[in-house]
Amino acid sequence: MAVSMTISEAAEASGLTAHTLRYYERAGLLDPVGREAGGRRRYSDRDLSRIAFLTKLRATGMPIREVRKYAELLREGDGNERERLALLEAHRDQVRAALAEMERNLELIDYKIDLYKEKIG
Repeated sequence: MAVSMTISEAAEASGLTAHTLRYYERAGLLDPVGREAGGRRRYSDRDLSRIAFLTKLRATGMPIREVRKYAELLREGDGNERERLALLEAHRDQVRAALAEMERNLELIDYKIDLYKEKIG
């Protein structure tokens, strides 16, 4: 059975606000969301899966313009997989570089912690 959620249910399930979900739709990050007879949004399994992935892209620092590009490629359908792959690989490389920098920063913090521990006891 397909999931069909209201915007408030989708917001709770995704960890986003209803305002953000509406923004994602207006910004072209999501396909137009289905509506019930009264005009209220109903989010499908597919919508929730896309929201989950877009949330991960944003959480890892992908700019909205790049997320929008990825969403546009998805909407275009088959035939642009190489472009999608290139976009995701470039983002993965940026995330890995950021993680490596974070690791170096953490090593320095650990070094300072060790110095203070030696000094006080």
